Amino acid sequence: MKKVLLFFVLIFSGTIIFAQTNSPLPKAPANPNAPVISFEEKLFNYGTIEQNSDGTHDFNYTNTGKEPLVFSNVRSSCGCTVPEWSKKPLLSKEQGTIRVKYDTKRIGRFNKTISIYSNAKEPMMVIRIQGEVVPKSIGDSGDK
Repeated sequence: MKKVLLFFVLIFSGTIIFAQTNSPLPKAPANPNAPVISFEEKLFNYGTIEQNSDGTHDFNYTNTGKEPLVFSNVRSSCGCTVPEWSKKPLLSKEQGTIRVKYDTKRIGRFNKTISIYSNAKEPMMVIRIQGEVVPKSIGDSGDK
């Protein structure tokens, strides 16, 4: 009796498992008026910079869409890179800036990403900084 009951439980379970379908949910149609972020550059190369020098760079962009652009979050790949951005909506055809500051007290090569989350047609974009921080020259002590 136990074997017959186990057999029916397995058949019933198998039927339920295989009855599930993987039909994708229908996607909402894309908004033709959605904001569009157009960056002047998506990669900035500092080249070789000295330790403790200014690691700030401005990424300029324009909202080329028809609706206001709103950033929900801007995050860097590590704590050594700090992004600053405006929290107010950017109207169509207006320009904005994301200021990125890299901590140049760390010596060595770097390649960092900044992820931008918004209501744009492409809801997540990535910009990058890269370069190499070298020790300050011994002759540049500033004592003149």
